[in-house]
Amino acid sequence: MENISRTKEEIEELVTFIRLELYNRDISCGPTAIRKKMEEYGEIELPSERTISRILSRQGLTHQRTGWYEEDE
Repeated sequence: MENISRTKEEIEELVTFIRLELYNRDISCGPTAIRKKMEEYGEIELPSERTISRILSRQGLTHQRTGWYEEDE
């Protein structure tokens, strides 16, 4: 990946993508693992683990979930 500054939306999309990628490979997919994978991808401006946690919560990607479900509405 290029070393470019990303918008908040792009960071959120990247965190979501990495979380689902790790989950689908049955690999640890918490904030620490996501941040480490972002580092491996060459990201320079890494969000904190707490920020990653907030993103995961907003996207419904906590407790082994893969997003919001119809019954959540």
